[in-house]
Amino acid sequence: MKERQTFGLIRLIRKSEKGAAAAEYALILAIIGSVIAIAALGLGGAIGGAMDTTKNCLLDTTTC
Repeated sequence: MKERQTFGLIRLIRKSEKGAAAAEYALILAIIGSVIAIAALGLGGAIGGAMDTTKNCLLDTTTC
């Protein structure tokens, strides 16, 4: 009877490790997604600034 309890405990631990791994993967994906979003915001601002500079140069060629 004690062997059955031991094997049941091993199965429970094995299942809980799968859940922990899934949670770790979800956390990694959340971190990577946040980094990508922050980079996109920064890049968007840089591209917007470059477009404004280009527009100003095209409108007034004496400033460039």
